[in-house]
Order: sequence, then C-alpha cells, then structure tokens
Amino acid sequence: MAAASFLLSPRVTLPLRRGSRLLVSCSATSPSSSSDAAGGVGFQGRVGFLGLGIMGAPMASNLIKAGCDITVWNRTKSKCDPLLSLGAKFESSPARVASSCDVTFAMLADPESAFEVACGANGAVEGMAAGKGYVDVSIIFVLLVCRRYVDVSTVDDATSKLIGKRITSTGASFLEAPVSGSKKPAEDGLLIFLTAGDESLYKRVAPLLDVMGKSRFYLGDVGNGAAMKLVVNMVMGSMMVSFAEGLLLSEKVGLDPNTVVEVISQGAINAPMFSLKGPSMVKAAYPTAFPLKHQQKDLRLALALAESVSQPIPTAAAANELYKVAKSLGLADQDFSAVIEALKAKVQSSRH
Repeated sequence: MAAASFLLSPRVTLPLRRGSRLLVSCSATSPSSSSDAAGGVGFQGRVGFLGLGIMGAPMASNLIKAGCDITVWNRTKSKCDPLLSLGAKFESSPARVASSCDVTFAMLADPESAFEVACGANGAVEGMAAGKGYVDVSIIFVLLVCRRYVDVSTVDDATSKLIGKRITSTGASFLEAPVSGSKKPAEDGLLIFLTAGDESLYKRVAPLLDVMGKSRFYLGDVGNGAAMKLVVNMVMGSMMVSFAEGLLLSEKVGLDPNTVVEVISQGAINAPMFSLKGPSMVKAAYPTAFPLKHQQKDLRLALALAESVSQPIPTAAAANELYKVAKSLGLADQDFSAVIEALKAKVQSSRH
C-alpha cells in the first residue's frame, strides 16, 4: 500500500450533535428516511452487534438507548444479558444475526477472532446477502447487516481486506471502522471512527456512528482504516512507555510524581491520557480500560505494517519489548498503563 494512501481523505465528517445525545429513528419497516423532533437523523432497519466485551457492550447499549432495534451475539452468552434487559434480541450465531439484520457491527479483539466471527463456521458471511451491510469496528470490528457489514476492530489491513472480500462476494457491502478510544469514551459515546470501504454504507450508517462516537473519518479503500488505527495506537503505546519512565525517574530523584502529572497537564505536551492514567499509575492501580495485551498486539501489527513498507520505527519497537515483558509478568489483562510495572521489574532485576 503506498504511503500516500494513509493520508486522511478531505472527506472528514464531524458528528451531527454536540452536547446532547443524538436520537436515531430506527425502523425495521419503512424504507423512507425520517428525523425526530430533536433533529436526529433517521436510520431505517435492524442492527446486529457481534462481540460484547469492554468496548462492544457500551457501544451496543448506546444504540439501544437511542431507540435502535438491536440483535446481539457473543461467544459467552451471559455477556448479552445486560443488553437483553434493555430490550435487545439474541441470536445463537453470527450467521443468524446477519441474516436477521440489515446492518451488522462486529467488535472483536484480534485478527483471528475477527476473521472467525465473520468467515468461520456459522460466521456472519453465511447470513449476508445483497442489500445487507457489515461494519467491522474491531479493535476490533462491527458487522452491519442490512446486508451491510461494518467492522470496527483493530486488525491488520490484510485481515480486513480478506474479510471485506468474503463479505462483498455475497453481494453485501463492507465497511471497516476501527475506533480510537477506550472504555470510558465507548460508554460516553465519544469514540472516533476511522472508516474505509463502501462509501454508500458509510453514509447509511453515519447516524449510528454518531450515536457511538464524537467524530468519524472516511479514509477511502479498505485497509486504510486499519492502518490509521495501528498508527494511532502505535503512538499511544510509545507515549505511555515514555510517561511511565518519567513518573519513575521523578520519584527516583525526589520529586512527587503527582506533581509531575500536574505539570505535564499544564504544558504543551499535555494529553488527556496522562491526566486520566497518571494518578492511578502513581498508586500502582490499573483499572482496565484498554487491556495491555491488546496494546502489545497493536504494536506488533504496527511493526509488521512498517516492515511491509521498509519504514523504521525504533521507538515503537522498543516499546513493544517492554509490553512483552509486562505480559510475561501476568499483566496482560490489566490496563496498558500497567507497563510501568515492567520498568519497575527491570530495576529490581538489576539489583540482583
């Protein structure tokens, strides 16, 4: 893929609402568009959602609260129960969700899961047909079956292209839509969608994306959304390592790391991540918003992407090694900010 293909398309679409939840009219009957009294944009059809983990559950919940007709599936059925209590329907396989919905979203944790849910036995492909859509939002992916499938996961671009090819071979439409954001933005409907693929499907599901996120970007061909997500997460993972180094160094030289967090928050290098994660890192607490194993996975995929275009990324490569150490310490399911514990472990080992 040429480097130029990673540049943002001039078609950058911001959300249609500010300060209040966008109301979406979701109807399974009339094909005509509609708007509610609050100025919401109508979406006509049934919506499927595959994958109800840390990200998928709040995303699907926001759609239900906005009035959408939602059908869900998850490998562990008990994870569907909170959404069923809100009014969602349940189907026993991705294929059944896809066949019963107009648009299906998929939010899975890795390329293997994304491919299996879409293309494996009883996968979404078996329920797709002309007129449906699949949206993969995995960080993962989301399926849109309207005969449309939207993927919102973070997977490598080769996997995304393969899933897209299988989906479109059924006559359905495919959109990859990996998200930038973690648990809290997902809960608050403040995710950033990085979409690529079928532009007509993008326009059709825009009202749904606006319920779940604060902004959305259309990036052109399938693969560009996954590539953009990997670049963003590569930067985020490297920043977290540098931040962890700063906190530990400040403590070693007699500074209060809490003051370091405050000073950083007032300067040009301020980032919401530092203010959000810093106080708990100082307390050695790592409530999971974005699992460390997923951050390491994205760094690994970013390294592979860089290798494919002969682009050196030495900082990210070094950061990846530290996340691997953190995983070996049993921190895979902790928040990615727990990478600071790998630095502490290095200090301890050097003393022996």
